[in-house]
Amino acid sequence: MKLSIIVSTYNRPDALNAVLQGLALQVGAADWEVIVADDGSQADTQALVSKWQAHFPCPLHHVWHEDTGFRLAAIRNRSAALAQGEFLVFLDGDCIPMPDFITQSLGLAEAGWFSAGNRVLLNEAITRSLLSTQQNPASWSKLRWLIAKFSGQANRALPWLRLKLVEMRKQRATQWQVLKGCNIGVWKADFMAINGFDESFSGWGHEDSDFAVRLIRAGLKLKDGRFAIPVLHLWHRENDRSKQAANWAKLEATIQGNHIRAQLGVDQYITRA
Repeated sequence: MKLSIIVSTYNRPDALNAVLQGLALQVGAADWEVIVADDGSQADTQALVSKWQAHFPCPLHHVWHEDTGFRLAAIRNRSAALAQGEFLVFLDGDCIPMPDFITQSLGLAEAGWFSAGNRVLLNEAITRSLLSTQQNPASWSKLRWLIAKFSGQANRALPWLRLKLVEMRKQRATQWQVLKGCNIGVWKADFMAINGFDESFSGWGHEDSDFAVRLIRAGLKLKDGRFAIPVLHLWHRENDRSKQAANWAKLEATIQGNHIRAQLGVDQYITRA
């Protein structure tokens, strides 16, 4: 089974570099590709991707569109349309994967299910230190994670812990609130069936929840990825949330409605292929 990892980014090449480093260090990866879904970054992001392409362990692609505001759903859809994998993993470009992220993601892949991974939040000080020194926190020891937790550098101490939790993973199968947009796994066929992310959401906020609601309505179930596929979320300033209220109202309309397919989704890119 081929895996496509879609990494969304916007004008933060230092963080993207850390994420690509984490992907380059994956252990046991087989047939996979990485697509950088670029929401209109400047030329330094393209230069970074080109540099990595020369020695990346799998095909590394760069998909870009013009910067006309926050259009995460659009660049994710455009990238997914080009993806060759049967299973898609969506990562944010400031979320560093652990070395077993790919093998664990494939282990969670199951027909009729999509996966919702969790994140470990790193504070501003440790984020700046990691990026300036190009350290990879995924290699920290258990003791170092305890220090990070109790010194306030991270909000969790156990990103290294792996538990099967077969039954627990399915206990919140219809709770869309579990899903975080920074770490999602879904079969491409299921993604296409609901027309991907809904680009009618304007600006930051809740398009990931809308995505989860529609997947569940289509008959898919959510698998909890805790203690299997954590990512290390680098600190950043809060996004512009001026459209959050409007997007929340749109999400509520989705919850109260009965539609499955996105109003404005991935199919527009398929027809142009």
